Amino acid sequence: MTQQAAWSIIGIFSLVAIIFSTLPIAGAFFFRPRKGNAAKEASYECGLHPKSDPHVQYNIQYYLFALAFLIFSIEILYVYPWAVNFKKLGPVALAEMAVFLSVLLLGLAYAWRKGGLDWQ
Repeated sequence: MTQQAAWSIIGIFSLVAIIFSTLPIAGAFFFRPRKGNAAKEASYECGLHPKSDPHVQYNIQYYLFALAFLIFSIEILYVYPWAVNFKKLGPVALAEMAVFLSVLLLGLAYAWRKGGLDWQ
């Protein structure tokens, strides 16, 4: 197989992938309903009419605390297996974990200094 034939196969596969990925999006765009309906756009509350606006803005602090929780829960996923196998892994793994934890602590210190952990 020549190099030109190999590249033409890659080009054909790329073209087919682009077509198959854009075809459903284009179909949904062209076959969608043109006008919205107030009954269809209303939020569903067990068959009752909505009592208030369903679009409520939450305080950004909830998001920041949830993000901090996720970061530190994922940290535990890495620290626990390392702690269980600490004696087998050796000093290189200790250095790697020290770098990992120091980066996380620097991020925590940065968030603390910028006031990201203060509830206002």
